[in-house]
Amino acid sequence: MIGKGKAISYTQASMSYGWNQEKDAQVVYSQNLVGENPKEVAAEFRLTQELNTNCEKNTLSFILSPTIDDGKNLEKKELSRICEQFMKQMNLKDRQAIAFVHRDKAHKHIHLYVNRIDFKGQAYNDSFIGKRSQVAAEKVAERLQLTTVKQVQWEKEHNLRAIRFEIKRRHDLTMQQFKPRSFDDYIKGMQTNGVKVIPSINKANKLQGFRFEFDKYNLKGSEVHRSMTGGNIGKTLAEDKSMANFLKENTHLKVAGKTVELSTGMAKAIAKQVIKKIISKGMDTGIGF
Repeated sequence: MIGKGKAISYTQASMSYGWNQEKDAQVVYSQNLVGENPKEVAAEFRLTQELNTNCEKNTLSFILSPTIDDGKNLEKKELSRICEQFMKQMNLKDRQAIAFVHRDKAHKHIHLYVNRIDFKGQAYNDSFIGKRSQVAAEKVAERLQLTTVKQVQWEKEHNLRAIRFEIKRRHDLTMQQFKPRSFDDYIKGMQTNGVKVIPSINKANKLQGFRFEFDKYNLKGSEVHRSMTGGNIGKTLAEDKSMANFLKENTHLKVAGKTVELSTGMAKAIAKQVIKKIISKGMDTGIGF
């Protein structure tokens, strides 16, 4: 579960958004209030806020977002429990508060509004409230056995490692299986092996590298493996003699149906590989030495 929080001054406007019936909002938590609409609740907030006219941002606005899977199983009782535990964890005590749940998206989330001014006229300390909200939501999730941010991050990192490995494996398979002679051949080969290769072309119509789309992930070549940057892929392709000749004789390439120019960095990387290949061949045959 993720928690976000901040102090605001536009109480009624923000509550009106949270209570918007078009978003299928439902009140799931209320404390020390009798109002039945945003205007009435905001008026109750203001009565208490008049006890402290020095505080301008006198309402606390929080968003509590369980994971999508957790949210599917949370009804009003459980959502109310989340708000109650969060209020306790944030040490908000006996303040006016109201919360709505939004189901307008697959990701169910709670909007919680709390009066920053208590019944004694004291303003709640909002220092580092964003970070404190995150920590409080994490503790509430642990207490209620919901998925925590740390668990989500671990799962994401774990899945990402597996995705990177699989894209790299399919890259190696493409190189061995199809022995592509051009970037276009490489793109088609990767597509055959289930990976969509998206050329990164800048405003100057120069090819800078590639992104790889696989199983809902979209990663830069350098994020997958250092050998999969545009320059390094080009160097591998340039190991083929016909590819080397092609690069020496042409300044433009056709990639994914578009004629583009290689970026300076890619051109240099490939040129070095071509020169290295020529020198190596010369040394092997004894030509020029």
